[in-house]
This record gives sequence, C-alpha cells and structure tokens, in this order.
Amino acid sequence: MVPWREAMTEALYGPSGFYRRAAPAAHFRTSVHASALFAGAVVVLADRLSAALGGPLDLVDVGAGRGELLTQVAALAPGRFRLTGVEVADRPPGLPDEIRWTGETPECTGLLIANEWLDNVPLDLAEDGRRVLVDAGGSESPGPVLDDAEQGWLDEWWPGGGRAEIGLSRDEAWAGAVAKVRRGLAIAIDYGHLAGDRPGGGSLTGYRNGRQVPPVPDGSCDLTAHVAMDSLGGSLVRQRDALRSLGVSGERPPRELATTDPARYLRELAAASEAGELLDRHGLGAFWWSVTRIGLPSGHDGDPLDLDHR
Repeated sequence: MVPWREAMTEALYGPSGFYRRAAPAAHFRTSVHASALFAGAVVVLADRLSAALGGPLDLVDVGAGRGELLTQVAALAPGRFRLTGVEVADRPPGLPDEIRWTGETPECTGLLIANEWLDNVPLDLAEDGRRVLVDAGGSESPGPVLDDAEQGWLDEWWPGGGRAEIGLSRDEAWAGAVAKVRRGLAIAIDYGHLAGDRPGGGSLTGYRNGRQVPPVPDGSCDLTAHVAMDSLGGSLVRQRDALRSLGVSGERPPRELATTDPARYLRELAAASEAGELLDRHGLGAFWWSVTRIGLPSGHDGDPLDLDHR
C-alpha cells in the first residue's frame, strides 16, 4: 500500500496512466465542451488583457486535454494570440499548427488558464492525523503520522480531524504555474469548496465514460477531488459572474424574432440555452475562478475581469 498521492500520480500520469491514454471529453463534460461561448469569453478576456498590457500576449492552457479550448480560440481569433497547450499526453493529431504543445508550463506574458486541472492534481488523504494508504484495488489502511507541513495545512485550511483531503500539493502546483507568468492573469477554474463548507468525509471520486465510479487507482478511471479554492491565494469569483462580466448572457431572444427572422431566432435560442448551462448556479455556473494578477496596472483599467467594480 502507498499514500493516495503516490497512487493517484501513477494511476493518472504514469506510463500507462489514465491521462496518457484517455481523452478527457470521453469521460466528463467541462465548460469547454458545453459551448463555444466559453472560448468566446476567453477571447474577450484576452483582448481586454492585451489592451491593458499594451501588446500581443500568450494564452496558455494548463491541462489542455486534447486542445479543445485553444482550437476554438484559434478559430475565433486567428493569429491574435500565442497559443500553448500544456498536457502530459502527446500532441493531438489535427491540432492547428499555430498551437504549441508541451508537457511543461512555459514562461509567458498574458493569460494562463487552468480549467479543471487542479481537481486532478494528486493529493494525499488524511484521517485523524495519519495519512491514508491505498492499494491498486482501492482498499485503504491507516498510514504514518502526517508531517509538519501536511498537518500545518490541515490546521489552517481543514481543521477538525476526521477524514480530509490535503490540498498542499494543489497549492504548490498552482503557485508553480503562477510563477511562470511574467505579467498578466493566472486563472484556476474548478469545482471546489471554502473553509466552513468542506465536504465531510472528503470528495475523492472516479469517473469513467461519463459515469461516477468508485475511486480505484488502477489507471482505469479519472480520479478527482474538489479543490480547496480559498487556499490558492487569488481573488475568488463564481463562474456565472465571471462569464457575465465577459458578455455571456442566458437571455432568450424576443419571440417576435421567430416570425421576422426564424433562422436568427433559432441561433440565438440555441446560444441562450448553451449560456444557461454555463451560468447554471447548480452546475457549471457554480464553479470558482481563482484569479491572480501579476504586474497589471492598478485601478479599473488594469482589471480585465472588472471583479472589484461590478
């Protein structure tokens, strides 16, 4: 038996790990897969950021899957941004030539996005002051006493004993990504929780072919746990509010349009439906955005998301 973090690392990212073989879209649905409106909002944000920084910028997608977001951005804004996908899997076939593909987060100036990446960063589980050990079949047993750093993280962010998920590895992974941004924005987008509302018993689970399954670290399924978003250190905003600030609206078109311009009415009705899914306060709209600003001008003009002035 080994600690959960070690088991997750091998199961997800080892030589025959889940993310080496599987396309994420085949197993779960993200905002990128739900609607191209999400990519459109990213383009709006990148354009605002480019204006604030005074020039062209990098757009880096950490945990890029099969490049879906960057492919959509390339189609919506050809040649406007330097696009880079960061992923452990090999470069997908058919990816547009303008998209760079790498296994390591590069230094950049501009916008770095990690959409549903941190929930897949391996982490250790604790129970009553000890690490939880696990075997490849998912059976658990108590492990060694937590070290000072792990216990310190729990004391600050998940106090109270019982079973908990130690988010220290996620904090470190995100800090490493943020450190690559010379100037711009770093945004982690994920489902998560805040102090005072941690999930009792934890949230670790598995997904396979769109269905929730037991979290067995044998490489056969995605392994994911909600993110302690408040420990990441950025400004927090719900996805529904962030996307609204970038022009995504679930407003339905006027019914009269169905008579005067039926084709346009159907297009706008479909867009409103897709926007509704992205903004749903009980679904994707409830996701958190953790936003870190690096070297941006102060004041309203330096806040492309306008988080402090809504």
